[in-house]
Amino acid sequence: MTQRLYIAYTGGTIGMRRTADGYAPAPGFLEAQMTAMPELADPRMPTYDIHEYDPLLDSSNMRPADWVRIGEDICEHYEAYDGFIVLHGTDTMAYTASALPFFLQGLAKPVIITGSQIPLCEIRNDARANLITSMLIAAEYPVPEVCLFFGSKLLRGCRAVKVDADGLDAFDSPKYPPLGVVGVDVQIDRSHLASLSPADRVTLVTPVVDATVGAFRLFPGLSPDLLQNVLQPPLQGLVLEAYGVGNGPDRDVTFLEVLAEATRRGVVIVAITQCLRGSVRLEEYAAGSALAKAGVISGRDMTAEAALCKLFYLFGAGCSPEVVKRKIGENLCGELTVTPRAYPNADGLSSGRTSSL
Repeated sequence: MTQRLYIAYTGGTIGMRRTADGYAPAPGFLEAQMTAMPELADPRMPTYDIHEYDPLLDSSNMRPADWVRIGEDICEHYEAYDGFIVLHGTDTMAYTASALPFFLQGLAKPVIITGSQIPLCEIRNDARANLITSMLIAAEYPVPEVCLFFGSKLLRGCRAVKVDADGLDAFDSPKYPPLGVVGVDVQIDRSHLASLSPADRVTLVTPVVDATVGAFRLFPGLSPDLLQNVLQPPLQGLVLEAYGVGNGPDRDVTFLEVLAEATRRGVVIVAITQCLRGSVRLEEYAAGSALAKAGVISGRDMTAEAALCKLFYLFGAGCSPEVVKRKIGENLCGELTVTPRAYPNADGLSSGRTSSL
């Protein structure tokens, strides 16, 4: 049976054209380029419909409301299509790929986010291979989750990070194995896929995006006043990018008091590691224990993108700070590693599926 794909074209390099000011999105340009591609007319390719967003965005302009818009778009067309492709700029692609798994519940069809470093209109580009491969994977392989495909890897969306500003293998998943690797053959590792959802339909968990959250990276010589300014109301949650396994300057009493005062007010501060690999273990060093005593909680091995999106999701759903703190440590959609003892998660759902709030 011919597979039907829905392509949500949000913008990004893949569909840009040259202008006097550099590459920029142009309405209708990508669809014209795709129509002219003989590969997409091959009977072995799935059929597809393109929905071009208005306005088309360089992904640097993406906002949380745009994540919800993409989620609503997928939900609206879910029953009519077999898979979904989201064409997106690379700069904030990992944020969108991290956010959608939290927002979409009951997903049983592939949602693959892709784009390119070089526009499709150029003679030498990576757009053609990324687009065609994403479409074939979405049509031929049962991957029931939000993924990011780029270069040669199919990655879990909420584990993906951009690791190269110039290279064509621009994304990686340092803390979780790829879901698939593409070479001569497409090799999908089913052992790393999310469990198939028993739900009959996909739903958008929460369209509310009025949460106020942020991120802050520790650095040597940090002035506590700077952090204090960041933690002022109406901030609800903060991703704190700490050193190593979750360490901070424990000899700086003012720094620790700034954190403690904010957590007493109900600000949820989540520590993640600045390292590309590894996990936060606040109890391992005194410098980490000091953060825990100030009320900071562990984000374990979440990426900075996933931690931020998780805070948006939880606060956007109206969760209290106490509930947010509890949920941060639970694996809701495959965003953090669970031990065999903790699998399935505290809500009784297996890793990779979004739990109810």
